[in-house]
Amino acid sequence: MVKYDRFINFFSTQIVAISENVKNVLTKQEGVNESKIHLIHHGFDQSLFECNNELLKSTLKTKYNLTSNDPIIGVVSRYTKWKGIQYIIPAFKELLLEFPNSKLVLANASGDYKQHIQLLLSELPSSSYCEIEFEKDIFALYSIFNIFVHVPIDANSEAFGQTYIESLMSGIPSVFTLSGIANEFIVDDFNASVVPFQDSTAIYNAFIKIMMNKDFKNRIVHNGLISVNKNFKLTTMMDKIEKLYEG
Repeated sequence: MVKYDRFINFFSTQIVAISENVKNVLTKQEGVNESKIHLIHHGFDQSLFECNNELLKSTLKTKYNLTSNDPIIGVVSRYTKWKGIQYIIPAFKELLLEFPNSKLVLANASGDYKQHIQLLLSELPSSSYCEIEFEKDIFALYSIFNIFVHVPIDANSEAFGQTYIESLMSGIPSVFTLSGIANEFIVDDFNASVVPFQDSTAIYNAFIKIMMNKDFKNRIVHNGLISVNKNFKLTTMMDKIEKLYEG
């Protein structure tokens, strides 16, 4: 497919890159002239993530049996190897030893790595997790998570990674590896807890730190909201696209 990309790139007059990661692929791997490339991040409507519908949230909790007071660990990621879910499940298994009523929610639960993921899940009590293939009220689902985790296996796995932005806009303390757009704005212990790639122990330790240190949790939530609202506004994206077309 790269040869088709190069063909299209050659005849394109302007190219939008959604992240530095994509820009680097275009220039370093596909030989695109940097003067053609315009870095325009995805933009998001903050109002969509301000879910104040308590009835809807309560309905979702009942629907997925998430009524416990212990932490709900959220994952929104399809089942493919490079998303790193295989490192989250052992971390959650360790968490259950201290917080046996914790719940792991795996949304978008389908993909080519499903068999391996379900093998790992078979080591957990069936009541400790739920798999959701599709939930139309995704913004409300985010709002019921106590901790969010997204841990791709290397820096280049994600081209962008919308879920980094979505979780922070939802005000959830988050555990991340730095891939895609996260390389550009996520700072460890400032707006998220950053863990090394492919490291279940580090993920577990991050869970514990967020749960046991209220000041830390509140700080990364506060700074996370500031970071995403500063860098990923929908209006900013639209303004940049309009200027590109006008030019």
